[in-house]
Amino acid sequence: MSTVSLSIDGEMTVQRAAELKPVLLGALADSAARIELDLSAVTELDSAGVQLLFMLKSAALGQQRNLRVCRPSPAVEQVFALLGLEGCFDGGEAEPAEEPR
Repeated sequence: MSTVSLSIDGEMTVQRAAELKPVLLGALADSAARIELDLSAVTELDSAGVQLLFMLKSAALGQQRNLRVCRPSPAVEQVFALLGLEGCFDGGEAEPAEEPR
């Protein structure tokens, strides 16, 4: 399964939503089946940032692709826990195991 990786740093807040939206949707321009979003450098996540993540997830699913958040920062983990979103951006169904050769 091909993967496109994207890393976001700094704030994912209402102040940056207009800047981040085309960056996130740009990941869908690649034909990869999976999008991995590295959020290890995100310093703040608010409801606008969460909306961006759901927008990207919805757009990816509409194209039959998976979105996986990897390495969430403590700020992201805190918001996910507060909103009960743990596991919500884990990439969907697990990939099948490789056949033995």
